[in-house]
Amino acid sequence: MQRIPSFSIDHTKLKRGVYLSRQDDDIMTWDIRIKEPNHGDYLTTGVSHTIEHLFATYARNSKYKDGVIYVGPMGCRTGCYFLTRGLSNEEVLDCIRESFRFITTFEGEIPGAKEEECGNYRDHDLEGCRVEAAKYLEVLDKLTPEDMHYTYYLD
Repeated sequence: MQRIPSFSIDHTKLKRGVYLSRQDDDIMTWDIRIKEPNHGDYLTTGVSHTIEHLFATYARNSKYKDGVIYVGPMGCRTGCYFLTRGLSNEEVLDCIRESFRFITTFEGEIPGAKEEECGNYRDHDLEGCRVEAAKYLEVLDKLTPEDMHYTYYLD
Protein backbone atom coordinates (compact mmCIF):
# COMPACT_ATOMS: atom_id res chain seq x y z
CA MET A 1 0.00 0.00 0.00
CA GLN A 2 1.03 3.58 -0.55
CA ARG A 3 1.95 5.72 2.44
CA ILE A 4 -0.75 8.28 3.12
CA PRO A 5 0.40 11.91 2.88
CA SER A 6 0.11 12.73 6.59
CA PHE A 7 2.55 9.89 7.36
CA SER A 8 5.02 11.45 4.91
CA ILE A 9 5.73 14.36 7.24
CA ASP A 10 8.84 13.91 9.36
CA HIS A 11 7.36 14.02 12.84
CA THR A 12 10.84 14.11 14.41
CA LYS A 13 11.22 17.65 13.02
CA LEU A 14 7.61 18.86 13.20
CA LYS A 15 7.08 21.81 15.53
CA ARG A 16 3.99 23.27 17.17
CA GLY A 17 1.98 25.38 14.75
CA VAL A 18 -0.71 25.26 12.08
CA TYR A 19 -0.11 23.42 8.82
CA LEU A 20 -2.11 22.76 5.69
CA SER A 21 -2.25 18.98 5.83
CA ARG A 22 -4.16 18.38 2.60
CA GLN A 23 -6.51 19.91 0.09
CA ASP A 24 -9.37 17.97 -1.47
CA ASP A 25 -11.04 20.15 -4.09
CA ASP A 26 -12.15 23.16 -2.00
CA ILE A 27 -11.85 21.46 1.41
CA MET A 28 -8.72 22.26 3.38
CA THR A 29 -7.55 20.03 6.22
CA TRP A 30 -5.47 21.89 8.79
CA ASP A 31 -3.07 20.27 11.25
CA ILE A 32 -3.49 22.18 14.51
CA ARG A 33 -0.30 20.99 16.22
CA ILE A 34 -0.62 21.95 19.88
CA LYS A 35 2.17 19.69 21.14
CA GLU A 36 5.50 18.76 19.57
CA PRO A 37 5.35 15.13 18.42
CA ASN A 38 7.26 12.41 20.24
CA HIS A 39 8.48 14.56 23.14
CA GLY A 40 6.60 12.80 25.92
CA ASP A 41 4.27 15.72 26.57
CA TYR A 42 0.83 14.97 25.16
CA LEU A 43 -2.68 16.25 25.62
CA THR A 44 -4.67 14.16 28.07
CA THR A 45 -7.85 12.73 26.64
CA GLY A 46 -9.89 15.05 28.87
CA VAL A 47 -8.02 18.13 27.64
CA SER A 48 -8.20 17.03 24.00
CA HIS A 49 -11.91 16.29 24.31
CA THR A 50 -12.64 19.67 25.90
CA ILE A 51 -10.60 21.51 23.26
CA GLU A 52 -12.67 19.72 20.62
CA HIS A 53 -15.97 20.80 22.19
CA LEU A 54 -14.96 24.42 22.80
CA PHE A 55 -13.05 24.92 19.52
CA ALA A 56 -15.88 23.42 17.46
CA THR A 57 -18.54 25.39 19.30
CA TYR A 58 -16.72 28.70 18.98
CA ALA A 59 -15.63 28.24 15.35
CA ARG A 60 -19.12 27.14 14.27
CA ASN A 61 -20.57 30.27 15.85
CA SER A 62 -17.89 32.70 14.66
CA LYS A 63 -17.96 35.04 11.70
CA TYR A 64 -16.22 32.18 9.82
CA LYS A 65 -18.95 29.62 10.58
CA ASP A 66 -19.98 29.14 6.95
CA GLY A 67 -16.44 27.98 6.16
CA VAL A 68 -16.06 25.61 9.12
CA ILE A 69 -16.68 21.94 8.36
CA TYR A 70 -15.13 19.92 11.17
CA VAL A 71 -12.95 20.00 14.29
CA GLY A 72 -11.64 16.70 15.62
CA PRO A 73 -8.83 15.41 17.84
CA MET A 74 -5.75 13.56 16.61
CA GLY A 75 -5.29 10.04 17.90
CA CYS A 76 -1.67 10.81 18.85
CA ARG A 77 -2.94 13.49 21.26
CA THR A 78 -0.68 16.23 19.91
CA GLY A 79 -3.42 18.34 18.38
CA CYS A 80 -6.51 18.32 16.23
CA TYR A 81 -7.70 18.61 12.66
CA PHE A 82 -9.68 21.57 11.39
CA LEU A 83 -11.48 21.27 8.06
CA THR A 84 -12.53 24.43 6.24
CA ARG A 85 -13.96 25.53 2.91
CA GLY A 86 -13.69 28.92 1.27
CA LEU A 87 -11.51 30.57 3.91
CA SER A 88 -8.16 32.20 3.19
CA ASN A 89 -5.08 31.23 5.20
CA GLU A 90 -5.42 34.54 7.05
CA GLU A 91 -9.05 33.80 7.94
CA VAL A 92 -8.20 30.27 9.09
CA LEU A 93 -5.42 31.57 11.33
CA ASP A 94 -7.68 34.30 12.70
CA CYS A 95 -10.45 31.78 13.41
CA ILE A 96 -8.03 29.47 15.23
CA ARG A 97 -6.59 32.36 17.28
CA GLU A 98 -10.05 33.62 18.22
CA SER A 99 -11.13 30.09 19.15
CA PHE A 100 -8.13 29.52 21.41
CA ARG A 101 -8.58 32.94 23.05
CA PHE A 102 -12.17 31.92 23.75
CA ILE A 103 -10.98 28.62 25.23
CA THR A 104 -8.49 30.32 27.59
CA THR A 105 -11.22 32.39 29.22
CA PHE A 106 -14.15 29.99 29.01
CA GLU A 107 -16.03 29.36 32.23
CA GLY A 108 -19.18 27.44 32.87
CA GLU A 109 -20.75 24.32 31.47
CA ILE A 110 -18.86 22.80 28.54
CA PRO A 111 -21.12 22.86 25.47
CA GLY A 112 -22.31 19.42 24.41
CA ALA A 113 -20.94 17.70 27.50
CA LYS A 114 -24.12 16.28 28.97
CA GLU A 115 -24.74 12.55 28.99
CA GLU A 116 -27.45 12.83 26.33
CA GLU A 117 -25.17 14.97 24.09
CA CYS A 118 -21.77 13.27 24.30
CA GLY A 119 -20.50 9.71 24.04
CA ASN A 120 -17.95 10.17 26.85
CA TYR A 121 -19.35 13.10 28.79
CA ARG A 122 -17.33 12.37 31.94
CA ASP A 123 -13.95 12.74 30.21
CA HIS A 124 -13.43 16.51 30.17
CA ASP A 125 -10.82 18.76 31.77
CA LEU A 126 -11.70 22.44 31.46
CA GLU A 127 -8.91 23.71 33.71
CA GLY A 128 -6.24 21.71 31.84
CA CYS A 129 -7.78 22.76 28.54
CA ARG A 130 -7.48 26.46 29.41
CA VAL A 131 -3.82 25.98 30.42
CA GLU A 132 -2.94 24.18 27.18
CA ALA A 133 -4.85 26.73 25.08
CA ALA A 134 -2.90 29.58 26.71
CA LYS A 135 0.42 27.86 25.96
CA TYR A 136 -0.64 27.29 22.36
CA LEU A 137 -1.71 30.92 21.96
CA GLU A 138 1.94 31.87 22.48
CA VAL A 139 2.70 29.87 19.31
CA LEU A 140 -0.34 31.12 17.39
CA ASP A 141 0.42 34.77 18.08
CA LYS A 142 3.81 34.41 16.35
CA LEU A 143 2.51 32.62 13.24
CA THR A 144 1.89 34.20 9.87
CA PRO A 145 -0.01 32.67 6.95
CA GLU A 146 3.37 31.97 5.32
CA ASP A 147 4.23 29.62 8.23
CA MET A 148 1.25 27.36 7.57
CA HIS A 149 3.02 24.77 5.41
CA TYR A 150 5.03 21.68 6.23
CA THR A 151 8.75 21.96 5.56
CA TYR A 152 9.97 18.47 6.51
CA TYR A 153 9.08 15.42 4.44
CA LEU A 154 10.29 11.86 4.55
CA ASP A 155 11.97 10.45 1.45
